[in-house]
Parts: sequence; C-alpha cells; structure tokens
Amino acid sequence: MKLKEGFITHQTQGEHITVSAGGSGFNGLIRSNGTAGFIVECLKTDTTEEAIVEKMLAKYDAPRTLIAADVAKVLASLREIGAIDD
Repeated sequence: MKLKEGFITHQTQGEHITVSAGGSGFNGLIRSNGTAGFIVECLKTDTTEEAIVEKMLAKYDAPRTLIAADVAKVLASLREIGAIDD
C-alpha cells in the first residue's frame, strides 16, 4: 500500500498536514499529530501495515497492541477519503 499520487504532505510546528492536490475526490486537508504524521510519511513508499507497526515500535516506547490499533485507525481514516492505494 502507498499514499496515492495527488496527496502532498508538509510538517510545520509539530503538526503534520496532508493535502489533496486534486483528482482524488477528496477536497481538503488533514491535520495530524506527530504519530499519525509518521504513519503518513511511511506511506510515501510502498509498505505494509505490519512494516509500519514495526517502524513505530522502533521509534515509540508503547505496547504493540496500542501501536497496531493506532496504525489501523489512521489507515482506516486514510482509506475512507481515498488517500491510499492498496
């Protein structure tokens, strides 16, 4: 899976922003915290949900179950707006 072309990301002042540049059916922007932003950044290259969980485990000191739930929630939200190519 990968972030669809047409979505642009930017990080500023601790906030991660994902914007649709058109052609996706979603018009708007998504403001994310650092954790969700990290997940979005992982999606810039072809990856899997499990690979993202592993990267987050290496970065954050949190239980696997919590990280896996957070990853699943962010991915579900991104799928809902059509931001992911599976």
